[in-house]
Amino acid sequence: MFYGAVAWDPWLIVAQIVCLQCLYYLSLGVFLSILVGPRASKMSLVYFFDFATVTASTAVGWCVMASIFLSSVAGAGFLVYLVERAKKCLDFSATLFIIHLLICFFYGGWPSSVTWWVVNITSLAVMALLGEYLCMRRELREIPIGRYRSNYHHLYNHDGISIILFQESSLDADV
Repeated sequence: MFYGAVAWDPWLIVAQIVCLQCLYYLSLGVFLSILVGPRASKMSLVYFFDFATVTASTAVGWCVMASIFLSSVAGAGFLVYLVERAKKCLDFSATLFIIHLLICFFYGGWPSSVTWWVVNITSLAVMALLGEYLCMRRELREIPIGRYRSNYHHLYNHDGISIILFQESSLDADV
């Protein structure tokens, strides 16, 4: 079935958002435990949701910022498998960071740190653009057509352009 032929499914969209949010926080937790864990006396949700921890004035703050950036790169990879469409990557990335903003607001108040805003908006851009790039690469992959094993080979010229050489197929050899 062609893309877009399926009826609009809000439950699928909600499930994709929930999965993406969970995977983002899982990856953020892994990166925070690797980068911040050895430098902090105690790991807590403060590093996830308190805007005051995103600061350029301490080593722990730099590690928190690096964790957020790395999680956005991982999030771009998650977009490839969960969303699968380049044109939806910005929507899902923005939704993720808006939900994150709301959670941060309820946890520690409105983020008043300029650093927090710069880091999160940059992470949103990285996640959306890298996700779109990766999804486009996946969408533009060659689709195998034949029933049998492929009988063609790729050669690349000096410009990196693929030249396909066909061999005699197994169906033609029997005729």
